[in-house]
Amino acid sequence: MSDSLLITPFHAMHIEAGAKMVPFAGYDMPVQYTMGVKQEHLHCRAQAGLFDVSHMGQVRLTGASMEAVALALESLIPADYVTLAEGRQRYGFFTNAMGGIMDDLMVTNAGDHFFVVVNAGCKEQDIAHMRAHFGSDIKLQVLNDRSLLALQGPMAGEVLARFAPEVADMRFMDARAVSILGHDCFIGRAGYTGEDGFEISVANDHAEALAASLLAFDEVEWIGLGARDSLRLEAGLCLYGHDLNQETTPISANLNWGIQKSRRMGGNREGGFPGAEVILAEMVNGTIRRRVGLLPDGKAPVREGVELVTANGDVIGVVTSGGFGPSLGAPLAMGYLDNAYSSIGTQVFALVRGKQLPCRVCKMPFVEQTYRR
Repeated sequence: MSDSLLITPFHAMHIEAGAKMVPFAGYDMPVQYTMGVKQEHLHCRAQAGLFDVSHMGQVRLTGASMEAVALALESLIPADYVTLAEGRQRYGFFTNAMGGIMDDLMVTNAGDHFFVVVNAGCKEQDIAHMRAHFGSDIKLQVLNDRSLLALQGPMAGEVLARFAPEVADMRFMDARAVSILGHDCFIGRAGYTGEDGFEISVANDHAEALAASLLAFDEVEWIGLGARDSLRLEAGLCLYGHDLNQETTPISANLNWGIQKSRRMGGNREGGFPGAEVILAEMVNGTIRRRVGLLPDGKAPVREGVELVTANGDVIGVVTSGGFGPSLGAPLAMGYLDNAYSSIGTQVFALVRGKQLPCRVCKMPFVEQTYRR
């Protein structure tokens, strides 16, 4: 391991479990364990997978009132946080002056504060961005003393309820503080796999004990970054820096649903976020390109960066995520296509090593999401 790489509190556990470690977002992280990516993926779909996501940034925001903090967030994010109920979380994205996405994130109304989780590769930028734009009335605390675990899969609820029975009545995007093994945890019923599951924030000094207790159940196995990527791709979920970036607007990314009615044209808090003029105009007039799902013919995967072309060879788009879907049993990809070619069922071609591989634009998710609504 390079001395420059950071480690999470679970690093020794990963090594002991036989993980293959790789650099990721400045951390030494497990890409797979002895089970292998495909079997880890299928195990998560069938039972429960445990993911170390402690490299993500966890932030606590407080102010004179919850509304003041919500309005501060809304000055940087097109989502509605003023009406977000206590114990609920909502997806959002920081936007720039051109309407591009700086990062996507999760925001939770925790009652007396807002709890924000940002991507690992963007967390220093995101924290600086919030500090630069929030007034002195908003206090931002980076929770470096807390780890983050994701327990995902159809057995996740049953497993976690053995420690905290009160989680059984939680629904998708609910969040609450619970005690597990006598330690205070903050839990959201959400995740990045398309499966039911939870994200668990726990103090660093209790993190290993919690992970070990979860892994003691036969249903639970460690899952690495490799299967995390194939799971989220089957679920049609974006990966920042690949499917989303500073040049991609939420509308071209098909994330219109992340902008609530109150922040749209005619809403009672219309605009007021960076790039609002661009984004709100695109909501009315459309965009030049759109994020789409793609199903390649045959068994050959189509990878990120591959150009998408017409039968005549005209370039009409690019693949931003691609691989093989173990649950789907076939290759799959996401990418951006010129609007004229973005309708479901349209045939396009992926240009792989000079050959045109037929692909069909398809609806996402590729594999049905099983969130507990």
